[in-house]
Amino acid sequence: MISVNNSLILQIVNFLFLIWVLNLILYRPIRGIIRQRKEKIEDLEKSIAASQKDAEEKQLSLTLGIRDARAKGIREKEMIVQAAEEEEKQILDRLARKAQADLAQIREKVARESEAARRSLEKELGTFASAIAQKILGRSVQ
Repeated sequence: MISVNNSLILQIVNFLFLIWVLNLILYRPIRGIIRQRKEKIEDLEKSIAASQKDAEEKQLSLTLGIRDARAKGIREKEMIVQAAEEEEKQILDRLARKAQADLAQIREKVARESEAARRSLEKELGTFASAIAQKILGRSVQ
């Protein structure tokens, strides 16, 4: 059986003294370290949250930038294609006009040459007619 006497009071005082010493030497520094770790963890969590938010904003900005760049690229491509088509039309028109001018010159030249050949043949028509008649008749024609 447990008897309540002075030793119990001494044990209670000893227990309270031990708790006070442990609190002073061990528990208080441990609680300080735990508090510092907790603050450090909270700061890191805030930093992580800020970094994630910043990364999301940068990702959104990048996505919007890429979309804008693509749209700008498409517009510039369309402008370049349109300019190239207009230049192609101008080149084709220039070539068509040159071809028509060359064709007209060639026709003119052919017409002049055929007219010159016709005149030259008309001058010699009498000679050719006599030669043909001579060959057909087999005798000379005057």
